[in-house]
Amino acid sequence: MLGGMGPDATVDFMAKVIALTPAAGDQDHIRMLVDHNPRVPDRQAAILAGGENPGPVLAAMAARLEASGADFLVIPCNTAHVFQDDILAATRIPLVSIIDASVEAAETEAPDASAIGLLATSGCLQAGIYQQALEAAGRTSILPTAGELDDLMALIKSIKAGRTDARAATAMGGLAKALVARGAQAIIAGCTEIPLVLAGAALDMPLISSTDALAARTVGLALGEIPLPNRQP
Repeated sequence: MLGGMGPDATVDFMAKVIALTPAAGDQDHIRMLVDHNPRVPDRQAAILAGGENPGPVLAAMAARLEASGADFLVIPCNTAHVFQDDILAATRIPLVSIIDASVEAAETEAPDASAIGLLATSGCLQAGIYQQALEAAGRTSILPTAGELDDLMALIKSIKAGRTDARAATAMGGLAKALVARGAQAIIAGCTEIPLVLAGAALDMPLISSTDALAARTVGLALGEIPLPNRQP
């Protein structure tokens, strides 16, 4: 696992993997190799402002995990997937995409939703990785307005600083409802900080947590219930 982006989101992901694993004791749980590295260069700055490219750092983390015996890689950070080509170039084991897992979860949790609202970071949305995946699945993306995106980024920053109180939950719910008002029939929480404050009960329609989607995929792969995707040598 390439973690630390951010730290609380990584711990939340690990807790969900543990909770989803059918285990009667320690030995039944999944072994996780985790590089918890909060020092990965800022993904937003790299995409939006020409900041330091985090790709080489992510690639080095992935290569170390592969050398340590990992069978596949996961990243509980959506925006980091913008730099997945660097990771793929440095490794031979599969990288399981949180983007693909979330879009496929929407197929199950909201099969009739033709328009999906996206709550994701500015960098993630500018890169278009979710929009492309949803378009390939035959879905339309409903995006935050510029003002809503500013509010979302401020909220994500505060969540990374540890503020996960009721006010944060209410504000995040308001941003989701704004997408619903513009036609979204389901919401993807496409940033792993969002599920730290926003639960599905806050909305009257499906909320797909990218953290939950990746955790479920991880457990299925680790237990052999889902075949590992192939990588070319």
